[in-house]
This record gives sequence, structure tokens and C-alpha cells, in this order.
Amino acid sequence: MPGGIVFEFPDQYLFPSGLWITIQLSVLSLLGSLVLGTLIAVLRVSPLAPLRWIGAGYVEFFRNTPLLVQLFFLYFATPYVGIYLGTPETFAFNAALLGLALYHAAYVGEVVRGGLIGVEHGQIEAARSLGLSYLQTLRFVQLPQTFRSVVPPLGNIAIALVKNSSLAATIGVAEVLFAGEIVESRTFRADEAYGSVALLYLVLTIPMGIGVNWLERRLVVAR
Repeated sequence: MPGGIVFEFPDQYLFPSGLWITIQLSVLSLLGSLVLGTLIAVLRVSPLAPLRWIGAGYVEFFRNTPLLVQLFFLYFATPYVGIYLGTPETFAFNAALLGLALYHAAYVGEVVRGGLIGVEHGQIEAARSLGLSYLQTLRFVQLPQTFRSVVPPLGNIAIALVKNSSLAATIGVAEVLFAGEIVESRTFRADEAYGSVALLYLVLTIPMGIGVNWLERRLVVAR
């Protein structure tokens, strides 16, 4: 079986380009999922029942439908209802970005909700006794403690998001897996092509895991 490394390919430039697109896609969709997921978590613990129903419906829908189906819907179906996610050049990337953010926001929301529920009720009552409103209590008392306690599960979601970004190749986003598929189709060297893809994902996810562990230990010391 032929041996070699990624740099022996005539299309080796595809891998750095694909890696950069994967990083952009992962970072932007992670930021979106954190913001949206936090909002969903707040809805889930709201004292108003309709808001709780909206949050629960969002979580159930996105957690119980495949990410691949959601990406296909955003890419193929949205133009038919008059929704265009950017220019033709950016449409696939934007669809993947939105799909990853919406999907992982459901998981972020459940993690953050668990952290909000875990805050001692006595602290919430103390905040109310000081005259803080419901939103002020969330902002200054519950959310800061929540994010300290949910670093490990949020880190796991971030790592899963990076790996799930490979599904963007199915709608034509030229990320790492897409680059590997192109190289394999041109060279017929599947072992080296997909081995290189796996190695590049490890380059991204292993430092993330180390960073999450370091941050968790640091926050424990700070508490």
C-alpha cells in the first residue's frame, strides 16, 4: 500500500484551506450556539409557561431531528420559500453555519438550564430581597455561577461541533473533509487522504480538550 503524508499530494494546498474554513465555521457557529443556547435556557426556566413551552419545543425539535436533515433543509428548501442565506458564493457556508448553530444551541440550552437550576435558591431569594429584578438576578447572580459550573459539558459540545462540521461537506462547503474527498478522487489514495483528514481533526480537538481541562481546574481553584 503506498505510503506518504499530506504534503506529498499535488493538491496539498486544499488541506490548509479546508482547515481554515473548518476553523471559521466552528468558531462562528459555536459563538452563535452559545448565545442562542443561553437564551433558550432562560426561556426554559422562565416563570411564564408559554416561554417555557417555546424553549422546550425548540430543544425537542432540534435534538430529535438529524443534523444532516437540518443542513439539507437550510440549503435546499430555504430558497423555495424566498429565504436566501447570502450570495451564491457564501450560501453553502452560511447554511452550514446556521444549521450547526441552531442544532448545538439545543444542547447548550439544556446544559445552561441545568446550571441555572443548580444555583442555590437562597442566593436567588437574597438577590430578590436586595431589590434585583428577575433579569438582574439572572445576569448578576445565576448566569455567572452557571457558566463556571458548566465548562466541561460546554467544552464537550464545542468538540462535538468541530467534528460535526464535517457534515458541511455534504452541501458543498470546502472544509477539511471536502478537501480530503477532492484529493482522494484525484489521487485514488484513500488511506492518505482520509488519514490526513482525521489527523487534522485531532489537531483541532486535542488542544481543545486540554484547554477545557485547564480551564476547569482554574475555575475550581477560583471558587
